[in-house]
Amino acid sequence: WDTDRPQADAMVTTLPGFGLCILTADCTPVLFADAEAGVIGAAHAGWKGALGGVLEATVASMTELGARPGRIHAAIGPTIGQASYEVGPEFRDTFLEASPASEHLFGPGQGDRYHFDLPGYCSASLVAMDIGHIVNLDLDTCALEDAYFSNRRRNHRGEPDYGRNASVIMLAP
Repeated sequence: WDTDRPQADAMVTTLPGFGLCILTADCTPVLFADAEAGVIGAAHAGWKGALGGVLEATVASMTELGARPGRIHAAIGPTIGQASYEVGPEFRDTFLEASPASEHLFGPGQGDRYHFDLPGYCSASLVAMDIGHIVNLDLDTCALEDAYFSNRRRNHRGEPDYGRNASVIMLAP
């Protein structure tokens, strides 16, 4: 095994018995599978990665290995929910400059704040790629404190780090 591991926000494989794991702390994990082609993928989609095309790059890599978007099943795992994801106007401006069609994903917050729907953005990206089956688990890492680690919750409470959530996918051997 090569001990010099690359750092990346997404991976794909056709190797049975080889698990792909994404660690998140509020960002969106998205797991992909085209069972017919025997191709799986896993992506870590924070707002920057999602806006930068990590989901599209994952699907493109999968299609290079024989997957077809219409056959891909995608699962959006536990991630920060819109009610928990308060952002400032500079975030909204930056995001809308790159993705003007995303305005509906910003709900009102307190004062000049907004609540951003990151899993909604990821879901819309998957729909735009014609992914065949999309499931959003709709589990808010920040609100479900007995089940998930949340970096945002930790920061608000001034708690020490370290925690992460793991999402894993594997082709059966």
